[in-house]
Amino acid sequence: MADHGFDDLAKAIRKRVADQGFMRLLGADLSGLEPGAATISIARRPELMQQHGFFHGGVTAFLVDNGTTIAAATRLREGQTCLTAEYKLNMLAPAKGERLVCHARVIKAGRLMSVVAADVICLQDGREVQTATALATIAIVEASTLPAHA
Repeated sequence: MADHGFDDLAKAIRKRVADQGFMRLLGADLSGLEPGAATISIARRPELMQQHGFFHGGVTAFLVDNGTTIAAATRLREGQTCLTAEYKLNMLAPAKGERLVCHARVIKAGRLMSVVAADVICLQDGREVQTATALATIAIVEASTLPAHA
């Protein structure tokens, strides 16, 4: 049986993500969304590489930041939004493949904060290589308390 409440929330999340200028600038894709989880990825482009030919660490950090917040958003109630409070990111291996993928999952959805874990993998020659792992704290706030944006 379909969860129409989640379907509506997922549609709203996908719209907000599509409206993010930085997502468009980097060419990132929200490829998976379900209650408590999100998958976000980005294809290799020269502009995203560092001097050794690996994805820049900032790209990994962006995927973790956005992916964990999107996953937390799947647990929000009406009128709430969320913002990254902090994250701890461990780089495990160089990200030197064709696509970088972040799988984020909510560990604990709280009233004021949620804890979200993320694993970042790089698709390299048909293999998945884990390149990073992270743990994030996402602040849950009332949307009405944030300033309006243009």
